Amino acid sequence: MSNNKFKKITCDTCKALCCRLEVRLIDDSDDQVPEEFTEKSEDLYTRMKQADNGWCLALNPATMLCTIYEKRPYLCREYQAGDYDCVNEREKFNL
Repeated sequence: MSNNKFKKITCDTCKALCCRLEVRLIDDSDDQVPEEFTEKSEDLYTRMKQADNGWCLALNPATMLCTIYEKRPYLCREYQAGDYDCVNEREKFNL
């Protein structure tokens, strides 16, 4: 049996995979993301822009850290390591 299955999931053991998920902005009062990192979708909701490679545009590819951490969207602030989306993304990349 692999020990990896039982390791605790933390952001320290990840490669910022949550930064590949679509992030919709909930409310302008909660989400004060700089405008250059946002776009309107076809459904007219506002979301974080993604680079051509699928990563959030606010992610620094050299450090894999958020460049707008203090102003990151509500959904990013509330995202929990080990939740369903986190585990699902990690499984896609065999982490």
